[in-house]
Amino acid sequence: MKDAKGGVISVTARYITVAVGGRPSFLTDIANVEKLCITSDDLFSLKSSPGKILIVGASYIALECAGFLNAFGFDVTVMVRSIFLRGFDQQCAERIATFMDNHGVKFIRDSVPSNVEATEDGKRKVTWTNSSSKTTY
Repeated sequence: MKDAKGGVISVTARYITVAVGGRPSFLTDIANVEKLCITSDDLFSLKSSPGKILIVGASYIALECAGFLNAFGFDVTVMVRSIFLRGFDQQCAERIATFMDNHGVKFIRDSVPSNVEATEDGKRKVTWTNSSSKTTY
């Protein structure tokens, strides 16, 4: 790493965390999505267990959340529109997905949500489309 004057900066530590940031956003083409869904940031403010959870997206934040929620014992499904970890090496990305699948994370591939609605028992019903059908979760 270089400082503002071009000098080399060296940092040593037992553990180093790289947190490059990222802002979650809602899908804009689904009615009431902001009322019915939460973002990855909101996950850390929940007052009670999320229970069964559907994560839409396959970015590093989405897969990170899926991984730790699965490790805590939650029923986790990830909806993937096209590829895992866009911008990353795809051979590695597929290996990560295979590892997660082998450890209990479920995947819905080649799909995008088309509707979210509240159920009478306070849960969310998600309808999605893929190349061949329309399905509900």
